[in-house]
Amino acid sequence: MKKYYITTPIYYVNDVPHIGHSYTTLAADTLARYRRLLGDDVFFLTGTDEHGQKIQKAAKEIGLTPKQLADKVVENFKKLWKKLDITNDAFIRTTDEYHKKCVQEAFEYIYKKGDIYKGEYEGWYCIPCESYYSEIEIGEDKTCPVCGRKLDLVKEESYFFKLSAYQDKLLDFYEKNPDFVIPETRYNEIKSFVKMGLKDLSITRTSFDWGIPVPFDDKHVVYVWFDALLNYVSAIGCRKNEFDNIWPADVHFVGKDILRFHAVYWPAFLMALDLPLPKHVVAHGWWTVDGKKMSKSLGNVVDPNEMIEKYPRDAYRYFLLRNVPFGLDGDFSERELIERINSDLVNDFGNLLNRSLTMMEKYSAGKIKRPQAISDETLRSLASETFEKVKKHLDVFRFDEALIDIFDFIKAANKYITVKEPWTLKKQGKEDELGEVLYMLYASLKFIAGIVRPFLPDAAAKMSQMLGIRDDEKIDYYLDFYNIDEAEIKRSGILFERIEQKEKKEKKEEKEKRISIDEFFNVQLKVAKVLEAEAVEKSKKLLKLKIDIGEKKPRTLVAGLKEFYKPEELVGKYIIVVANLKPAKLMGIESNGMLLAAKDGENLALLTVEKPVKPGASIS
Repeated sequence: MKKYYITTPIYYVNDVPHIGHSYTTLAADTLARYRRLLGDDVFFLTGTDEHGQKIQKAAKEIGLTPKQLADKVVENFKKLWKKLDITNDAFIRTTDEYHKKCVQEAFEYIYKKGDIYKGEYEGWYCIPCESYYSEIEIGEDKTCPVCGRKLDLVKEESYFFKLSAYQDKLLDFYEKNPDFVIPETRYNEIKSFVKMGLKDLSITRTSFDWGIPVPFDDKHVVYVWFDALLNYVSAIGCRKNEFDNIWPADVHFVGKDILRFHAVYWPAFLMALDLPLPKHVVAHGWWTVDGKKMSKSLGNVVDPNEMIEKYPRDAYRYFLLRNVPFGLDGDFSERELIERINSDLVNDFGNLLNRSLTMMEKYSAGKIKRPQAISDETLRSLASETFEKVKKHLDVFRFDEALIDIFDFIKAANKYITVKEPWTLKKQGKEDELGEVLYMLYASLKFIAGIVRPFLPDAAAKMSQMLGIRDDEKIDYYLDFYNIDEAEIKRSGILFERIEQKEKKEKKEEKEKRISIDEFFNVQLKVAKVLEAEAVEKSKKLLKLKIDIGEKKPRTLVAGLKEFYKPEELVGKYIIVVANLKPAKLMGIESNGMLLAAKDGENLALLTVEKPVKPGASIS
């Protein structure tokens, strides 16, 4: 088995998980599931970054130790990953003892090599970002180029890493490995940054003590990025045990705001440690909400916990990975999420499964048999082509394009049903052709259940159960259209339910309540005089009225007034009727019109005119 090592960034424990955290982790989880589908030996790592001045300060403000704060917040991440069914193989915390030991070993290794030295640092520092910035980067306003907060001018004793010594080595590596940083725009940014010149990097602090002590100088704690980045090697043994079988990482998924640390500092640290470099660092963009930047003050921070309580977690996964090319900024909209559910997941995906299984139940008692001969291999060929496209896209981490191709196949399978018309084949008694069509649909559904599994694991598992197949097979099983001789389907429920948007529902209901002016004027209301009234036999509610509506002959009108009026009470009244209704038969009597009345609870009163007017007069 080929090893494949995937990581997310380790998330800083200064806040609750939000959409950005879930986005990176879902992307990594999808890739991990896909590589397992191919048969690779996957190691998938995520975790939390728990050291630094920001954590120490935040803990002090709420009366906790930094470790107590970290213990509390880290559970929020673990619980969310469980809710999202994230399949990570390990969860690292930078407060874990094995990690501390690895960081100290790495620090000492590079120090003895001569690439770490003691000096004095003076520079502009952002506490929230745990980052130093040069005068060129910050400009005159002395604010952080990432978060916009005011920077602190820091002067203290520090150990420095000789980053400048690795400038040419980094540039040479970038040239030889143009896909090291993805997407290409980020690759170009990193190259430009390094070409501007690298300064040695301060990697320890003395102004706070919440960190890993330098092994030979405990007055210093290791600066957060040297500490944090080493999680990727500490989690797999730090040069011990199975380390060489797993390292280097195949892909680090990161947000664009921490790309420099992963694409410049991290490879330089690894070069100093005489370790191979990762194959890819993939940076994704930031999320806005309905076109606005997420912020607590605006109250528009997207909570993944809330989203997967309101919508299927597969739908949440699908929207994040389908709606935005991985690497670009994205905008989150519940309205668009619902549209994706209704269009792609219900109309296309769910509908294909439902109609296919319905026909299999109806035409072959739910049993599928491989036909002796196959006359149309369109779907089999298309499935093979689709897999090759998906493979190509995921090799460069284009989740959105992979999903587009998968759903193009789903649409093609729906079209196959329309073209083949299994219902017509059944009527014509063409059982062999019908059997072939149903078998090819079954094989297509089997393929879909496999190829969609990394993206929509819940739906894939439910689909596999209905098809009577295991949902843990490798890709060759799903690609082979003819490896099932007989099968019996067991339809149970639907994959996704249609969701009506609240605003659309309210508008629809409001619209249904309203009529246009033209519609209103089409209703002819006229004054009618009651000439006669009598009870309708065998009816507890109806009275038969004879009314004068200004026409040559009186009309007959049947109304449910028996509980409220005696027949003799109605004779002579001038009432209001709808004169242009189509006739309707009630208890065998043709009624030509409808009278108007008001009802309040158990009381009912006829609407009459204030004073007698000529029968047939229009109400305006």
